[in-house]
Amino acid sequence: MQNRQINRRNLLQLLGLTGLAATAACAGPGSTGGGQGGGAAEPIPSGPIEGEISFAHWRAEDQQVFEQLIAAFVAQHSGVSITQDIAPSNDYQSTALQRVRGGAVGDVFTAFRGAQFVDMVKAGIFSDLTGLPVVDRYSAALIEPGASDGKQYGLPYQLVFNMPVSNLDALEAAGVSEPPADWDGFLAMCEALRGAGFVPIAWPGGEPGNAGHLFNSMVMNNAPSPDMCTKLETGEYSCTDDWFLKTLDQYAQLRPYVQPNATGTAVEPAQQLFASGQAALLATGSFHIAAVRALGAQFPVGLLSPITTSAGEARYEGIHNATFILGVNTASDVRPAALAFIEFLSDPVNAAVYANGTGQHLTVSGVAYDNPDLAATAGWLERRTLLAPRFQFTDLDIRNAVENACTQVIGGTDPRQAAEDAQRVVDQRIG
Repeated sequence: MQNRQINRRNLLQLLGLTGLAATAACAGPGSTGGGQGGGAAEPIPSGPIEGEISFAHWRAEDQQVFEQLIAAFVAQHSGVSITQDIAPSNDYQSTALQRVRGGAVGDVFTAFRGAQFVDMVKAGIFSDLTGLPVVDRYSAALIEPGASDGKQYGLPYQLVFNMPVSNLDALEAAGVSEPPADWDGFLAMCEALRGAGFVPIAWPGGEPGNAGHLFNSMVMNNAPSPDMCTKLETGEYSCTDDWFLKTLDQYAQLRPYVQPNATGTAVEPAQQLFASGQAALLATGSFHIAAVRALGAQFPVGLLSPITTSAGEARYEGIHNATFILGVNTASDVRPAALAFIEFLSDPVNAAVYANGTGQHLTVSGVAYDNPDLAATAGWLERRTLLAPRFQFTDLDIRNAVENACTQVIGGTDPRQAAEDAQRVVDQRIG
């Protein structure tokens, strides 16, 4: 892979194109050259399935399952090799566009739904997959987050639930037989868990990429409309509005129920706290169930989202998201092979290997799930869930400011002060 990176860099220098590439970096959707400009996107060419493929993503916990799938793919295509290029999720969120642009890394790459996908489409990194047979392997209702302006640029692979994972044994020990139907019930559950010797909520407040998942549940029923984060970003809503102040007041009420130094806790220690049975809830999402199993968790798990209103006012029971958007890099020299690998991952049989090995529901149609944790959480596929609102933000500075207000409140900041601080950032960005 290093040789290919050097060759591309030298080629640009020899042709005198470095300056041209820099000036064309703001090309709009559909441009070629990994965001380097050049007009309408070219279709992925036909050609031999061969070469070195770099697969860029953020799911380190899935590395072994992907290695199993890669071995099966390479067995079918002897002229191919695939290397995983994995970054922590927060790093991937902030640096992937720069790293993938140009194609030295990420012939096949992934994007988070929301701001990152939007930015990557604008940069011209995604090849256009519209009309290709691989698209038909997916549930049409679930892959809209990978589309833009009527074109299918990426394929959201995972269907996840960005809401707390629960230790059902801990809930039973605390006398909790049903998920709380309202906010008072949620606080009462937390108090019962604390009284039974558990940390009610393990929350990775020191890692913004994972700390923000709880935000989805906290705003889903408080906000006046399901597009609340879009409206915060446009200025139609404000962080000092009553509904957001209510949300921050409720974060303040959670202070006694998270682990000590919660605002300084990374995701791995939070997972360990949950996996060891010390914490009853892990406030991230279903995508971490496999990780806590790998840490030794033996108890049955479920999903449990806080309801921040009365039962009658609650429009949603939980949160879902379609993410891990697979794409073919427009700058890749091995696009036929890259597309073939995505087609391989999109086959229901191979997708089932990934799903059952990682504990992830998928957007691929016809996948057979036999993982016990997937079976335990499958009921959420039919429940009233909201598409994760934190990924409505297209400006990461605004998203970070809004979510950081919640973190600051958990850390002791007055909710009104935190709201005003966040709104100042929003005003600066949209002003």
